[in-house]
Amino acid sequence: MEQEVLKVRFKKLVEDAVTPRYSKEGDAGMELTAVRTELANYGNQLKAYTGIAVEIPKGYVGLLFPRSSIVKTNNRLGNCVGVIDSGYRGEITFVFDNININPATRKLSNYNYNYDSGDRVGQLVILPFPKIELEEVDELSDTERGTGGYGHTGK
Repeated sequence: MEQEVLKVRFKKLVEDAVTPRYSKEGDAGMELTAVRTELANYGNQLKAYTGIAVEIPKGYVGLLFPRSSIVKTNNRLGNCVGVIDSGYRGEITFVFDNININPATRKLSNYNYNYDSGDRVGQLVILPFPKIELEEVDELSDTERGTGGYGHTGK
């Protein structure tokens, strides 16, 4: 079955920006590449700039995820998942928390992994979303799980 293609406009904000692309057929996320990085937030975080801005269509959302290879680094995407709303036209950036920051000096430790210009730093997934209209009620329907919270289904 052939997949429908959604046209999404993008702009290179700097000459050396890399066009987002899928690495393999069937991938959900397009790879995003850093054009530069810098220490941010007093040295606690690493900010990666992609030099790319996108025009997410109305009714869609762009989600920014780290690459799976992030597990080989000391970095973690600071906001876990980035959200690009359809009205945003600024540069796509990633802010990584580094778990090996020396809290006393607020400097990167010897075990830091720094992204360089040209490194793939994350993925962009664009998905449709429904417009939600909330309806306040006095009771919700019953389910097997009910109000069982964290870890409930693993017991």
